[in-house]
Amino acid sequence: MEFLLDYGLFLAKIATFVVAVIAILVVAKAVGGKQGGPKGELEITNLTERHKDNIEVMEHHLHDGTFIKERDKAEKKAEKEKAKSRNKEVKKAVKEGALETTREAHLFVVDFNGSIDAKEVASLREEVTAILSVAREGDEVLLRLESGGGMVHGYGLASSQLDRIKAANIPLTISVDKVAASGGYMMACIGDKIVSAPFAIVGSIGVIAQLPNFNKLLKKHDIEFEQLTAGEYKRTLTMFGENTDKARDKFKVELEETHGLFKDFIHERRPALDLEKVATGEHWFGTQAQALGLVDEISTSDDIVVAACKEKTVLSVRYVQKKKMADKLAGIGGEAADHLLMKWLSRGQRPIV
Repeated sequence: MEFLLDYGLFLAKIATFVVAVIAILVVAKAVGGKQGGPKGELEITNLTERHKDNIEVMEHHLHDGTFIKERDKAEKKAEKEKAKSRNKEVKKAVKEGALETTREAHLFVVDFNGSIDAKEVASLREEVTAILSVAREGDEVLLRLESGGGMVHGYGLASSQLDRIKAANIPLTISVDKVAASGGYMMACIGDKIVSAPFAIVGSIGVIAQLPNFNKLLKKHDIEFEQLTAGEYKRTLTMFGENTDKARDKFKVELEETHGLFKDFIHERRPALDLEKVATGEHWFGTQAQALGLVDEISTSDDIVVAACKEKTVLSVRYVQKKKMADKLAGIGGEAADHLLMKWLSRGQRPIV
């Protein structure tokens, strides 16, 4: 019994120490955060160089030293000739005042892993702005998209960011490795080409709204709920008040109107789609989606990047927002709640394989 008591006191001391350290870090970070400074920064990763490095590592395990030595010698010679040719091209362009035309084509890769409220659009807008500021003729953009959808206004703004790329006449490919449903597909249909993995989930062109109602529970415990509004339809359905058929009908009308806007949005960008067949709220796997015209090609983002590395410089563009310690700690709980909510909303709608 004495051992258990000592062990319990030891755990309590450890817990107190950990809590104290976290509290100090939170306070220090909060104070430091008030001094301002940049909120985020761009991270650029050369995927072409990374791909070449991977090949080199593999070849060192596949070939003997003589082969590697001769190969390196040949590559250095080729690079020297390429640099010499490049210098001549640049000098000529400088004289003619057309230096920008000598830059080789790039593929800019952007990732969007969307949450329910599409908060990732804050980074997306920075990434798109950065790309548009340097993009030239011959450049392309690949968006690696993963999203099961969410709030209409959030995904509407995310789609508008992709429209900026289209407006600049830069070819845009959307790659779906796992899921692009509902708001995610709204974003996907902006692309000049949609590429999907065979078992990626695509579609779900529909609108959903659901909420619990605790009015009967409140009445059972003699609790009254009051809600005052100005405007007949300022609030239709409520979680705590008594909902009426008139309010339900109005809410259904609003859902249908939103669904209509969703369908118009997709029809404008993929006019060949049979919306009566695909805008039912259903989802399909990649191969099925291709047959329906929801996607154009079956492949993965990895295949696209590897193929592009052979003829373009492939750059991953990522805007990283600097977070305060308090935000990081709060974010852990928020992301967990977001994940659980997404699973709850999608339960029964996605197959388990």
